[in-house]
Amino acid sequence: MKIVGVIIAIWLLIGVVAVAQRGYLAGSDQSCAKAGTIAVTVVAGPLNYVGANPKVKCELPQPSS
Repeated sequence: MKIVGVIIAIWLLIGVVAVAQRGYLAGSDQSCAKAGTIAVTVVAGPLNYVGANPKVKCELPQPSS
């Protein structure tokens, strides 16, 4: 069980490195799509280096006035 935890931690760490290399953490633009893209890129882990480029598109509903 300990090995599985280490493998998952390494997988997610590789995803974080991919996020940093793609520059997703830079800038002050905050949106649902950017947060989603960062999350799926981290979860994709090493798949980012074999061609995966996950993107998320979402729009939050605007409050009615």
